[in-house]
Amino acid sequence: MKQFANALAALAFGAVMSTAAVAQSALNDILDGGVLKVGTTGDWNPMTVRDPATNSYKGYDIDIMTELANDLGVEVEFVPTDWKTLVNGVTAGSYHMTGSASISPARMKVAGFSESYTAVEIYPFTLKENAGKFDGYDSINQPEVTVATTLGTTFESLAKEWFPNATIKVVEAPARGYQEVIAGRADVFITSNIEGATLDDKFPIVRVNGAEARAPSPIAMLLPQADQVWINYVNNWVEVKKARGFFDATADKWGL
Repeated sequence: MKQFANALAALAFGAVMSTAAVAQSALNDILDGGVLKVGTTGDWNPMTVRDPATNSYKGYDIDIMTELANDLGVEVEFVPTDWKTLVNGVTAGSYHMTGSASISPARMKVAGFSESYTAVEIYPFTLKENAGKFDGYDSINQPEVTVATTLGTTFESLAKEWFPNATIKVVEAPARGYQEVIAGRADVFITSNIEGATLDDKFPIVRVNGAEARAPSPIAMLLPQADQVWINYVNNWVEVKKARGFFDATADKWGL
Protein backbone atom coordinates (compact mmCIF):
# COMPACT_ATOMS: atom_id res chain seq x y z
CA MET A 1 0.00 0.00 0.00
CA LYS A 2 2.83 2.35 0.86
CA GLN A 3 4.43 1.76 -2.55
CA PHE A 4 1.06 2.36 -4.22
CA ALA A 5 0.58 5.58 -2.27
CA ASN A 6 4.05 6.73 -3.23
CA ALA A 7 3.34 6.00 -6.87
CA LEU A 8 0.11 8.00 -6.71
CA ALA A 9 1.95 10.87 -5.04
CA ALA A 10 4.59 10.80 -7.77
CA LEU A 11 1.92 10.84 -10.47
CA ALA A 12 0.13 13.71 -8.78
CA PHE A 13 3.37 15.66 -8.48
CA GLY A 14 4.12 15.06 -12.16
CA ALA A 15 0.64 16.25 -13.11
CA VAL A 16 1.08 19.41 -11.04
CA MET A 17 4.48 20.09 -12.59
CA SER A 18 3.09 19.49 -16.08
CA THR A 19 0.19 21.87 -15.42
CA ALA A 20 2.58 24.46 -14.04
CA ALA A 21 4.77 24.19 -17.13
CA VAL A 22 1.76 24.78 -19.38
CA ALA A 23 0.61 27.70 -17.24
CA GLN A 24 4.02 29.32 -17.55
CA SER A 25 3.98 29.22 -21.35
CA ALA A 26 4.24 32.55 -23.15
CA LEU A 27 1.15 31.50 -25.09
CA ASN A 28 -0.94 31.57 -21.92
CA ASP A 29 0.58 34.88 -20.88
CA ILE A 30 -0.24 36.38 -24.29
CA LEU A 31 -3.82 35.14 -24.31
CA ASP A 32 -4.45 36.12 -20.70
CA GLY A 33 -2.88 39.56 -21.05
CA GLY A 34 -4.18 40.31 -24.53
CA VAL A 35 -0.77 41.52 -25.75
CA LEU A 36 1.97 39.93 -27.87
CA LYS A 37 5.30 41.57 -27.01
CA VAL A 38 7.84 41.48 -29.84
CA GLY A 39 11.45 42.61 -29.59
CA THR A 40 12.58 44.51 -32.68
CA THR A 41 15.62 46.63 -33.51
CA GLY A 42 13.99 48.98 -36.00
CA ASP A 43 17.22 49.31 -38.00
CA TRP A 44 17.11 46.49 -40.57
CA ASN A 45 15.49 47.78 -43.73
CA PRO A 46 13.16 46.44 -45.13
CA MET A 47 12.56 43.99 -42.27
CA THR A 48 12.00 46.46 -39.43
CA VAL A 49 12.31 50.25 -39.67
CA ARG A 50 11.52 52.65 -36.85
CA ASP A 51 10.20 56.14 -37.55
CA PRO A 52 11.71 58.28 -34.76
CA ALA A 53 9.15 61.03 -35.29
CA THR A 54 6.19 58.77 -34.50
CA ASN A 55 7.99 55.93 -32.68
CA SER A 56 6.19 53.54 -35.01
CA TYR A 57 7.54 50.63 -37.03
CA LYS A 58 7.09 49.33 -40.54
CA GLY A 59 8.54 46.50 -42.60
CA TYR A 60 8.33 42.82 -43.45
CA ASP A 61 8.78 41.74 -39.84
CA ILE A 62 6.20 44.21 -38.62
CA ASP A 63 3.59 42.86 -41.03
CA ILE A 64 4.34 39.28 -39.93
CA MET A 65 4.11 40.04 -36.21
CA THR A 66 0.93 42.06 -36.69
CA GLU A 67 -0.64 39.13 -38.54
CA LEU A 68 0.39 36.72 -35.80
CA ALA A 69 -1.19 38.97 -33.16
CA ASN A 70 -4.37 39.23 -35.24
CA ASP A 71 -4.64 35.45 -35.46
CA LEU A 72 -4.06 35.19 -31.70
CA GLY A 73 -6.80 37.77 -31.17
CA VAL A 74 -4.51 40.11 -29.22
CA GLU A 75 -2.74 43.45 -29.63
CA VAL A 76 0.91 43.61 -30.68
CA GLU A 77 3.46 45.68 -28.75
CA PHE A 78 6.85 46.29 -30.33
CA VAL A 79 9.56 46.47 -27.69
CA PRO A 80 12.69 48.41 -28.75
CA THR A 81 15.90 46.41 -28.50
CA ASP A 82 19.28 46.26 -30.20
CA TRP A 83 21.38 43.46 -31.66
CA LYS A 84 23.65 42.95 -28.67
CA THR A 85 20.67 42.46 -26.31
CA LEU A 86 18.26 40.81 -28.76
CA VAL A 87 18.71 37.28 -27.38
CA ASN A 88 18.92 38.46 -23.76
CA GLY A 89 15.50 40.06 -24.09
CA VAL A 90 13.98 36.68 -24.96
CA THR A 91 15.76 34.77 -22.20
CA ALA A 92 14.92 37.46 -19.62
CA GLY A 93 11.25 37.55 -20.61
CA SER A 94 11.31 41.18 -21.77
CA TYR A 95 9.28 40.10 -24.79
CA HIS A 96 7.62 36.88 -25.95
CA MET A 97 9.60 36.63 -29.19
CA THR A 98 11.62 38.62 -31.67
CA GLY A 99 11.13 39.37 -35.31
CA SER A 100 13.47 37.91 -37.90
CA ALA A 101 16.97 36.85 -36.88
CA SER A 102 19.59 34.61 -38.45
CA ILE A 103 19.69 31.11 -37.01
CA SER A 104 23.18 30.63 -35.58
CA PRO A 105 24.84 28.04 -33.31
CA ALA A 106 25.66 30.72 -30.71
CA ARG A 107 22.03 31.83 -30.46
CA MET A 108 20.77 28.24 -30.43
CA LYS A 109 22.70 27.62 -27.22
CA VAL A 110 20.38 29.87 -25.22
CA ALA A 111 17.26 30.50 -27.29
CA GLY A 112 14.78 28.64 -29.43
CA PHE A 113 13.81 29.38 -33.02
CA SER A 114 10.66 29.08 -35.04
CA GLU A 115 10.53 27.33 -38.38
CA SER A 116 12.40 29.35 -40.98
CA TYR A 117 10.37 31.31 -43.55
CA THR A 118 13.07 33.13 -45.55
CA ALA A 119 16.86 33.20 -45.93
CA VAL A 120 19.67 35.65 -46.57
CA GLU A 121 23.14 35.58 -48.10
CA ILE A 122 26.01 37.78 -46.98
CA TYR A 123 28.17 40.02 -49.19
CA PRO A 124 30.84 42.67 -48.62
CA PHE A 125 30.02 46.21 -49.76
CA THR A 126 32.04 49.38 -50.32
CA LEU A 127 31.60 52.87 -51.75
CA LYS A 128 31.33 53.08 -55.53
CA GLU A 129 34.35 55.37 -55.60
CA ASN A 130 36.41 52.65 -53.88
CA ALA A 131 35.14 49.74 -55.94
CA GLY A 132 38.37 49.52 -57.93
CA LYS A 133 40.42 48.93 -54.77
CA PHE A 134 38.89 45.53 -54.08
CA ASP A 135 38.53 42.28 -55.96
CA GLY A 136 37.24 39.40 -53.84
CA TYR A 137 37.65 38.54 -50.19
CA ASP A 138 41.45 38.34 -50.14
CA SER A 139 41.72 41.98 -51.19
CA ILE A 140 39.71 42.95 -48.10
CA ASN A 141 41.68 40.78 -45.70
CA GLN A 142 44.60 43.21 -45.52
CA PRO A 143 45.99 45.23 -42.55
CA GLU A 144 45.36 48.55 -44.28
CA VAL A 145 41.66 47.80 -44.80
CA THR A 146 39.09 48.71 -42.15
CA VAL A 147 35.94 46.60 -42.01
CA ALA A 148 33.06 48.09 -40.03
CA THR A 149 30.40 46.04 -38.29
CA THR A 150 27.74 46.42 -35.60
CA LEU A 151 28.12 44.87 -32.15
CA GLY A 152 25.95 41.82 -31.49
CA THR A 153 25.03 41.08 -35.09
CA THR A 154 25.94 37.90 -36.93
CA PHE A 155 27.93 40.20 -39.23
CA GLU A 156 30.31 41.00 -36.37
CA SER A 157 31.42 37.39 -35.91
CA LEU A 158 31.59 36.79 -39.67
CA ALA A 159 33.72 39.90 -40.26
CA LYS A 160 36.21 38.74 -37.62
CA GLU A 161 36.27 35.24 -39.08
CA TRP A 162 36.63 36.25 -42.73
CA PHE A 163 39.05 39.15 -42.32
CA PRO A 164 41.48 38.29 -39.50
CA ASN A 165 44.23 40.44 -41.03
CA ALA A 166 42.05 43.51 -41.56
CA THR A 167 41.22 46.14 -38.95
CA ILE A 168 37.76 45.37 -37.58
CA LYS A 169 35.86 48.41 -36.36
CA VAL A 170 32.90 47.45 -34.14
CA VAL A 171 30.26 50.10 -33.49
CA GLU A 172 27.30 49.93 -31.13
CA ALA A 173 23.70 50.31 -32.23
CA PRO A 174 22.07 52.56 -33.24
CA ALA A 175 25.29 53.08 -35.24
CA ARG A 176 25.67 50.70 -38.16
CA GLY A 177 28.64 49.41 -40.08
CA TYR A 178 27.45 50.85 -43.38
CA GLN A 179 27.28 54.33 -41.85
CA GLU A 180 30.99 54.11 -41.04
CA VAL A 181 31.74 53.35 -44.68
CA ILE A 182 29.52 56.17 -45.97
CA ALA A 183 31.24 58.58 -43.56
CA GLY A 184 34.68 57.48 -44.75
CA ARG A 185 35.71 55.99 -41.40
CA ALA A 186 35.86 52.45 -42.82
CA ASP A 187 36.41 50.84 -46.21
CA VAL A 188 34.08 47.83 -46.23
CA PHE A 189 31.09 46.40 -44.40
CA ILE A 190 29.21 43.15 -44.78
CA THR A 191 25.48 42.70 -44.76
CA SER A 192 22.70 40.58 -46.20
CA ASN A 193 21.53 40.70 -49.79
CA ILE A 194 18.21 41.98 -48.37
CA GLU A 195 19.61 45.06 -46.65
CA GLY A 196 22.28 45.57 -49.30
CA ALA A 197 19.65 46.03 -52.00
CA THR A 198 17.93 48.79 -50.03
CA LEU A 199 21.23 50.57 -49.29
CA ASP A 200 22.27 50.39 -52.93
CA ASP A 201 19.08 52.31 -53.82
CA LYS A 202 19.83 55.12 -51.34
CA PHE A 203 23.62 55.47 -51.17
CA PRO A 204 26.65 55.22 -53.49
CA ILE A 205 27.31 51.66 -52.29
CA VAL A 206 28.11 48.55 -54.34
CA ARG A 207 29.02 44.92 -53.73
CA VAL A 208 32.73 44.23 -53.77
CA ASN A 209 33.81 42.91 -57.17
CA GLY A 210 34.52 39.20 -57.31
CA ALA A 211 33.04 38.52 -53.86
CA GLU A 212 30.58 35.66 -54.04
CA ALA A 213 27.76 35.19 -51.57
CA ARG A 214 28.74 33.56 -48.30
CA ALA A 215 27.06 32.21 -45.16
CA PRO A 216 23.55 31.53 -46.47
CA SER A 217 21.47 31.85 -43.33
CA PRO A 218 17.90 30.74 -42.65
CA ILE A 219 15.84 33.40 -40.92
CA ALA A 220 13.37 32.74 -38.10
CA MET A 221 11.86 34.20 -34.94
CA LEU A 222 13.69 33.88 -31.62
CA LEU A 223 11.63 32.23 -28.87
CA PRO A 224 12.17 31.07 -25.26
CA GLN A 225 14.18 27.86 -25.57
CA ALA A 226 12.28 25.75 -23.01
CA ASP A 227 8.77 26.89 -23.95
CA GLN A 228 7.76 24.08 -26.29
CA VAL A 229 4.08 25.01 -26.09
CA TRP A 230 4.77 28.46 -27.53
CA ILE A 231 7.31 27.13 -30.04
CA ASN A 232 4.80 24.55 -31.29
CA TYR A 233 2.13 27.21 -31.74
CA VAL A 234 4.42 29.53 -33.71
CA ASN A 235 5.81 26.70 -35.86
CA ASN A 236 2.34 25.49 -36.83
CA TRP A 237 1.25 29.09 -37.49
CA VAL A 238 4.23 29.54 -39.84
CA GLU A 239 3.32 26.35 -41.74
CA VAL A 240 -0.32 27.42 -42.11
CA LYS A 241 0.67 30.89 -43.34
CA LYS A 242 3.18 29.43 -45.79
CA ALA A 243 0.52 27.15 -47.24
CA ARG A 244 -1.87 30.09 -47.65
CA GLY A 245 0.70 32.29 -49.40
CA PHE A 246 1.02 34.92 -46.68
CA PHE A 247 4.82 34.85 -46.51
CA ASP A 248 5.20 35.00 -50.30
CA ALA A 249 2.78 37.92 -50.56
CA THR A 250 4.53 39.80 -47.74
CA ALA A 251 7.95 39.20 -49.33
CA ASP A 252 6.66 40.56 -52.64
CA LYS A 253 5.28 43.65 -50.88
CA TRP A 254 8.71 44.48 -49.42
CA GLY A 255 10.76 43.48 -52.45
CA LEU A 256 12.40 40.40 -50.90
